[in-house]
Amino acid sequence: MKTIPYILIAIRFILAPIIISLAYFKGEESKFLILILMYFGLLTDIFDGIIARKVGVSSEKLRRLDSQTDLVFWLSLGFASYFLNPELIKTEWLSILLIFIMEALCYIISIWKFGKETCTHAFLSKMWGLSLLIAFTYLIGFQEAGWAFYLTIVLGLVSHIDVILIVLILPKWQFDIPSSYHAWKIRNGKQRKKTIFFN
Repeated sequence: MKTIPYILIAIRFILAPIIISLAYFKGEESKFLILILMYFGLLTDIFDGIIARKVGVSSEKLRRLDSQTDLVFWLSLGFASYFLNPELIKTEWLSILLIFIMEALCYIISIWKFGKETCTHAFLSKMWGLSLLIAFTYLIGFQEAGWAFYLTIVLGLVSHIDVILIVLILPKWQFDIPSSYHAWKIRNGKQRKKTIFFN
């Protein structure tokens, strides 16, 4: 059981080049298979953390590996969206650039302050992940942006601001911090209650 979280993370990492290859070489005929792989990847993301906490292996190493794999996985879906519908992505490039800048800022600020990348797994970041799922379903499955895309941009902006606040508020680097409010409580010496299903 203790190796299952690592296996699930590895599966999600392997899915990334498969998704990119399908979009690049197979084009539109692969879009529904890509969506299936995306939803399967999300399930591995949900259960790796739950199982890790249940069996007591939710370590810093595992959570950092999980965060970086998430980044690779979602980037692969972004590239897939571009290969399937480049004109649509080019139309929305300013919004997409904003999210890339915010993501980079999270890394820069965390590395500057703690010497490590951010690994908060915050609640708003999880909500943003769900909105990404919906947005990519529209982008890849139906080749349209619509409300789902703009919701993702707004949630992405808000969630990244929350992560930056967490990093700035925390007195020392920690992983699995639900929100900037929880970071403030930690800064004031209060312990947070952990659960199996969330952090």
